[in-house]
Amino acid sequence: MRPTKAGLIVVAALLLTALTGSAGHRPPPATTLGSVIPVPAQVVPSRAAPFEITASTVIVAAGAARPVADRLAATLRPATGFPLPVRPIGTAAIELRLNATADPWFGDEGYQLEIDTTGVALRANRPAGLFAGLQTVRQLLPPAVEALSVRQEHWTIPAGVIRDRPRYAYRGAMLDLARHFHPPADVKRFIDEISRFKINYLHLHLADDQGWRIAIDGWPRLTTVGGGPGTGVRGIGGGFLTQEQYRDLVRYAADRYVTIVPEIDMPGHVNAAQVAYPELTCDGVAPRPRIDIRVGYSSLCTGKEITYRFAEDVIRQLAALTPGPYLHLGGDEAMSTPHADYVAFEQRVLPLVAKYGKTAYGWHEIAAAPAAADAVIQYWAVTRDRPAVVAAAGAGAKVVLSPADRAYLDMQYDLLTPGGLHWAGTIEVRTAYDWDPGGWARGVPASAVLGVEAPLWSETLRDYGDVEFQAFPRLAAIAELGWSPWETHDWISFRDRLGAYGERWTRRGVHFYRSPQVRWS
Repeated sequence: MRPTKAGLIVVAALLLTALTGSAGHRPPPATTLGSVIPVPAQVVPSRAAPFEITASTVIVAAGAARPVADRLAATLRPATGFPLPVRPIGTAAIELRLNATADPWFGDEGYQLEIDTTGVALRANRPAGLFAGLQTVRQLLPPAVEALSVRQEHWTIPAGVIRDRPRYAYRGAMLDLARHFHPPADVKRFIDEISRFKINYLHLHLADDQGWRIAIDGWPRLTTVGGGPGTGVRGIGGGFLTQEQYRDLVRYAADRYVTIVPEIDMPGHVNAAQVAYPELTCDGVAPRPRIDIRVGYSSLCTGKEITYRFAEDVIRQLAALTPGPYLHLGGDEAMSTPHADYVAFEQRVLPLVAKYGKTAYGWHEIAAAPAAADAVIQYWAVTRDRPAVVAAAGAGAKVVLSPADRAYLDMQYDLLTPGGLHWAGTIEVRTAYDWDPGGWARGVPASAVLGVEAPLWSETLRDYGDVEFQAFPRLAAIAELGWSPWETHDWISFRDRLGAYGERWTRRGVHFYRSPQVRWS
């Protein structure tokens, strides 16, 4: 009996389903040295058999390499069930070692990974490089390594050599705690996820019109009033960080080679502070609390000395709490501050950051002030021409690229996805991936670009699931722009690697957006 044409179509459809799993899905491809996100700078595969982690495998490390080795062992033990002892010497080993003489090619964060049948050798100049290599090793293992209980699996790592280093020194994500407060446990979960993609800065937006989220000694009403119940967008999302909670987040991030950058926005975006302390207004009258998402209506009174006492208190205390080099003073959307007053304010306040041992950082509007020549300028414009930024970069300022129509993670993926906004447009995964930070801002030389950052504003983010949905997978795209050399940039390659990575998010319970642009395995 000959099959009918309709029968052949059904058989073909069944075969296709068996091969792909379901529409829009596919079986996971074989892991290769180039399967990693961000893609490594140099990959040399080998025909040798892979290295297999077994019950007899030892992790070898000593001195400053030991903490990273301990973290690797802790990462691998739950799924493998193997003891994986960390020892100063051993065979059948994964060895982590710091270079006796620093190789300038690798810098502080680069690493070399050599894998053959007998073992794995991870080398770097600094522990940060070993940690970056650890993230690569994790991705080279089967996705089941993400499990929290023992899985039966061949724990193999493909053979070859990876030489890798970051394109930019600054690779950041921003989480807004002001519009909706996200508690320390959620911030730690976010740190864990971003560090897997070699993100090395987390910018915390700690104050805005709708809420103040960090305790400042001598100004208790900032948090009891500005961060209390009923603050946040729609009055949902009150809460704040004590100084000890902030210190704990700083320590937690540092253990994962992520540096915290705190932001207190001023002279605009200050309504919550003025509700708490009416003397920060020009007329001494407290404004009404705001729980909407409008911007541009609030301003510190730049002619009153208490404004600068307040600013210096905040800067001094945040500088003392923050080991990292940067302190972000916002400066955006100060539409209620006359331009001359704005420039005078920035000229007086930006140098206070250096007074307390930090580098000033602000949104691109601060470029209007000559003092911004010593600052880092965060470029968030949807247009590529900002003459003031060009002039500041020419005078010595460094620039971090965060164009809102490419890098803002709070924008909707499309007009049908839940949550998020779309004032800068919609941003699908390819839009987030297909741009070059080195040449994005016209007139800003590539040498002035410090790196990239993906901001995540929280007007619509009520819980941590909302944070994950908006951040992933687009944050992986921004991470690759920040780490990988531009010559490796390839959407098809990234799309396929991202599709394979989806299983890892699923196993960890990450609530990510399954973009139709990607075939998820």
